[in-house]
Amino acid sequence: MAANTTIEVPHLGGIKAGYRLSDNFDPNKPTCILINSMCTTVSLYRDQFASEALTSALNLLAIEPLGHGATSCPTEHFTYWDTAIMALQVMDKLNIGKAFALGTSQGGWMVTRMALLAPERILGLILLGTSMDYESADSRSKGCWDPKTLLAPFYDKWCSPTPTADFVVDDVWCGMVASLGFGAGATAEMVQFWVETLKTVYVGDEGRKKLKMALACLLDRDGLLRRVRDITCPVYWLQGTDDAPFGTQIPAEQIKLFTSSKEAVFTLVEGGNHYLNATNPVEVGDALLRMVGKYA
Repeated sequence: MAANTTIEVPHLGGIKAGYRLSDNFDPNKPTCILINSMCTTVSLYRDQFASEALTSALNLLAIEPLGHGATSCPTEHFTYWDTAIMALQVMDKLNIGKAFALGTSQGGWMVTRMALLAPERILGLILLGTSMDYESADSRSKGCWDPKTLLAPFYDKWCSPTPTADFVVDDVWCGMVASLGFGAGATAEMVQFWVETLKTVYVGDEGRKKLKMALACLLDRDGLLRRVRDITCPVYWLQGTDDAPFGTQIPAEQIKLFTSSKEAVFTLVEGGNHYLNATNPVEVGDALLRMVGKYA
């Protein structure tokens, strides 16, 4: 489900950001920010919060992006840059000066933006099942998906000149979130959980607007290929061999663009799907602990 705690930050006139913080926060331990994938919530990181190995070594702070979960703001329009600023302001409010940052799929775009905006505050990046490009022709020619063709009809359907009090996100969209994200690893119980979560978050007129703008951010985002050379923190990029949206060729090429990073490592996870922290939590946890042990 969505986060049950929010915190207000000043960006965009006052955002209420949904978040989950691991129990017994210890300011003497390093912290890792977790930012979830499209249409999921802090619940995507249930395995990470349940891991004693992780929570004994560091604090975990999951933040729901604009357009997701319990996060809300007074403006209808926003971009991934706005979520990055929001997340940095959540760190401010919680008195977290520096942190590692992990992002799954679209979360990878957001944590990378955090590192670009505040390089002195982001100690390292863990990128999971992602791409640093926009949805370009080059990406599609190398095995990435074509979301504009696939998803633009949903955007058009979610536009309305009049309020839609009876709106509830449809089963087709909910099924796509589960199938594209979890792939063959999706159980009936897992699919049902996320269907119920989406139908709780994306309901009524505000829910429709929230979902529409979350999709607009994905479809119309700017690429970061020219910018990532300016990132100096270490980058560990993990990609599942069964990642449906972005495949394996593009990530293997793009990790080489982090030319200023202290360390830039690309790892293929055999059998891993798109939401890699959920389908392969052990491998992801090991990578995070390895980075924290080396750079905290």
